[in-house]
Amino acid sequence: MNYAGDLMSRPVKSRRPYDATRRRETAEQTRDAILDVAEWRFLADGFAATTIAAIADEAGVSQASIYKSFGGKPGLVRALTDRGLRGEGPTAAEDRSDLLQATEPDPHQLMLGIGRLAAEVAPRVAPLQSLLIQAAHSDAEMAGLLDQISAERMTRMQHNAEALARRGFLREDISVRRAAETMWIYSSPELYQLLITQLGWTTEHFGAFIANALEAALLSTKH
Repeated sequence: MNYAGDLMSRPVKSRRPYDATRRRETAEQTRDAILDVAEWRFLADGFAATTIAAIADEAGVSQASIYKSFGGKPGLVRALTDRGLRGEGPTAAEDRSDLLQATEPDPHQLMLGIGRLAAEVAPRVAPLQSLLIQAAHSDAEMAGLLDQISAERMTRMQHNAEALARRGFLREDISVRRAAETMWIYSSPELYQLLITQLGWTTEHFGAFIANALEAALLSTKH
């Protein structure tokens, strides 16, 4: 029997192509599912009472996969905050803000745009930052994360203030640093919770308030 000839005559099965796109989409869907469950658990039960085991069970994944992807509960809060800061749609809110600040010729319209972005992002981020503030009292890792996110927000506001100054929109009697601090205050989770949770403002009212307050505090009257 000619085994060599027999083997050569058989059709060669082509290897199934590796679908990296599908694999990446599946991984992103799993990640989003974990974050959705984690956010619901954290905000409903609190940081301390929420366990990785409960999140894993509800998301249908192993605890090991959560630790590998996020490094534990503080990592989940970090990832949730980053997701919230992106806002809605395919383009991150920060990128839309940069484009607005670089191209909008009317400073009044610029502030209205910043107010709209604040109203878009704040509902996603402020509850998580309130969670961070509460957890930081008893958890050193969360306290460190709170300081880190607060410092990052100040860096971002410094960037925004510099953009205003560069385009000549900033008042002459206010420094870039003071402008950054003012914007940092108005983007604080404490202000959002005060106006939305305690006073019952709508997000639209909140966004308009931010726009008007920043315009009054920061913009030059020359424009």
